[in-house]
Amino acid sequence: MVIDIVALVLVIIGALNWGSIGIFSFDLVSWICGGSGTLAARIIYVLVALAGIWCISLIFKVKEEDQRAEVHPV
Repeated sequence: MVIDIVALVLVIIGALNWGSIGIFSFDLVSWICGGSGTLAARIIYVLVALAGIWCISLIFKVKEEDQRAEVHPV
């Protein structure tokens, strides 16, 4: 699904941003948006958080697909 791909891309962006914060003490999103308190930065942070919540459902999708494959081998 398209929403799954968009969510994964946003989670990857968030992970890279957290990595840059942890390694370099540099918040890329904040830098691009002109500060962490700006509306644009807050929107990006919220979208990344929502994408992370959405990706929780992907864990269960994989388990369901694995179970279907075991029951009905191709």
